[in-house]
Amino acid sequence: MQYFSTKERSAAVSFKEALFKGLAPDGGLYLPESIPEFDLDFFNSGLSYPELACEMIDPYVSGDISTAELAKITKSAFTFDIPLIFLNDKLGVLELFHGPTLAFKDFAARFMARCMEHLLYDEITVLVATSGDTGSAVANGFFGLKDIRVVILYPSKRVSPIQEKQLTTLGNNISALEVEGSFDDCQRMVKEAFLDENLREQRALSSANSINIARLLPQFVYYAWAWKQVSNGDSVVFSVPSGNFGNINAGILAKRMGLPVKKFIAATNANDVFPKYLQSGKIKPQPSKHTISNAMDVGKPSNLDRILKLYNQDVSALQKELTSWSFSDNETRSSIHNTKDSFNYIIDPHTAVGLLGLNTYRRENGTDFTGIVLATAHPGKFADVIEPIISEKVPMPERLQESMSKEKHATMIPNQYSSLKEYLLET
Repeated sequence: MQYFSTKERSAAVSFKEALFKGLAPDGGLYLPESIPEFDLDFFNSGLSYPELACEMIDPYVSGDISTAELAKITKSAFTFDIPLIFLNDKLGVLELFHGPTLAFKDFAARFMARCMEHLLYDEITVLVATSGDTGSAVANGFFGLKDIRVVILYPSKRVSPIQEKQLTTLGNNISALEVEGSFDDCQRMVKEAFLDENLREQRALSSANSINIARLLPQFVYYAWAWKQVSNGDSVVFSVPSGNFGNINAGILAKRMGLPVKKFIAATNANDVFPKYLQSGKIKPQPSKHTISNAMDVGKPSNLDRILKLYNQDVSALQKELTSWSFSDNETRSSIHNTKDSFNYIIDPHTAVGLLGLNTYRRENGTDFTGIVLATAHPGKFADVIEPIISEKVPMPERLQESMSKEKHATMIPNQYSSLKEYLLET
């Protein structure tokens, strides 16, 4: 499989090159030159999750990773449960938070780390901008890997205390930079590093953000896993809490691969660039707003470039398959409260936004479908937000308790690219 840049000013590359480059030389994001298709019998098959992942990802890595090696990677990466919890007969919650760091980012981080370890040809520095869960998942997934150094940029005072501890306490080959600014600043600095030829002559760089195509490949698998558990043959609508839009981008790829999906809902918080785009047809990036669903606090989502390319910049074609709304913190709090009250089920703020999106879609389009909300993080990671809302303690997994007892190690830097470059060259 070859990969092309969304800007189409760079040569196509192999999966291996796309994996290690992260961002194309022209500043674009990589997309596969073709999308393989599967029939319904495949999606209805009795494959285990690692087997399903191997079959779906195999065409995308062919030429660089053999099917046998890929099977080892998926078996090693996906060792945790992915339950679909039905709150009623038309509402399912896909719990994607049973990995090591209790967030859906574990799927991508563990897969990517194993691909890099398998294909690594020299020492490399992996740059990561995080608004919360990406950093901790990447830190855990890459921890201790020989010849791979990970540098994580996160916005100061804009991640939860638990998220911060998870990404700043490992040490070893993992370093954390606390940036005086927003996630958008962190993401901008990482992109500038990739476009700095002087830096790249001195340091081999890659990225573990969703700008890296290897982040998306394992994410389309759980859409298929959820779909085949809807046993009544009902139409399926997926509601996806959306920030940088990598997760829903993977869902779009799954549909292009043949998965029957009635509609995607991109549910956002107050950072509403995408809902406004669907209304106006114009992308207007804005400074990110701080919310209680902080992992989605993105004012300039990177993966919109991929989505727009997949739909040939045709907003009307995109509207047929995807809809989007934004929700306030107060609406998010109400969603958390009402879900606990109605179903005795605790959800985190991001999942709450996803549920709001699904409920809005039902009001406008009826109920003749099964709705699946992607639950992206364990509620224990946001206990400080949730407990005042539901007036009870949120169960705290032991691994989160262990993280909170560790000492934070992070270097504070201003939100200027020169500071990042200086750090990379001096350490």
